[in-house]
Amino acid sequence: MNSAPRPPFDHQPQIRPPGLTREMDPKPDHGETSYRGSGRLTDKKAIITGGDSGIGRAVAIAYAREGCDVLISYLNEHEDAAETQRLVEEAGRKAVLIAGDISDPAHCRAIVDKAVEAFGQVDILVNNAAHQMTFEALEDISDEEWDYTFRTNIFAMFHLAKAAAPHMGEGAAIINTTSINADDPNPQLLAYASSKGAIQNFTAGLAQMLAPRGVRVNCVAPGPIWTPLIPATMPPEKVKNFGGNSPMQRPGQPRELAPVYVALAADDASYVSGATVAVTGGRPLL
Repeated sequence: MNSAPRPPFDHQPQIRPPGLTREMDPKPDHGETSYRGSGRLTDKKAIITGGDSGIGRAVAIAYAREGCDVLISYLNEHEDAAETQRLVEEAGRKAVLIAGDISDPAHCRAIVDKAVEAFGQVDILVNNAAHQMTFEALEDISDEEWDYTFRTNIFAMFHLAKAAAPHMGEGAAIINTTSINADDPNPQLLAYASSKGAIQNFTAGLAQMLAPRGVRVNCVAPGPIWTPLIPATMPPEKVKNFGGNSPMQRPGQPRELAPVYVALAADDASYVSGATVAVTGGRPLL
């Protein structure tokens, strides 16, 4: 754990968000060689948005090694998605891919339809995909950018949860990815941070709404985590020192979040709902 990469990092060229894993140096650690399953999610069926890389890939690997079949939703990073699919299938589980933009409500419904067609049920919904961009001034944030950030980060969670809930039985789980920015917002990520605060509130309310059905809803608050989205959306000087201001003086690796997503999805977390779990390297939530 102490050997995890620390800043300063070299220049990380990325063409456009959400970024590609192969362009990163050092490469993120998704638990490819380290995660060992113990059957905690045997025969469950999961949807993971943003499952091609970063946190989503780490969760997909962990879920598969815990015995879960996975549908991987992603935008357009076909190379990364194919590698995640390979890793899931290598673990002996089924992996289904679906590309498209979750800011479109129709695509959210198509994701759930494909999962039901492939698996017959939905036991776990991991709302993980997100969009962010960095801006120095309020006037630099276009109406379209603000709208797209919210449609991707929080509106999609509503549409996915609404479509998935009828297919989720007692013991099912919804896990939303919020951020330390929900409690400690970075002003240069105003739209993103605001949407992440909305996710925390959405999680708390949805947990109460779905509790009578036996469906649990929680969220994970990561930050800072070394994923392709970072160099694809932040200025080079921010990327160079990314994670250096955390108490552990480094960014987290995607594999370091996967056990939390496993724990929140597992049956033995049956009384955990409406919670926010921080994975922040020691930075407290306010």
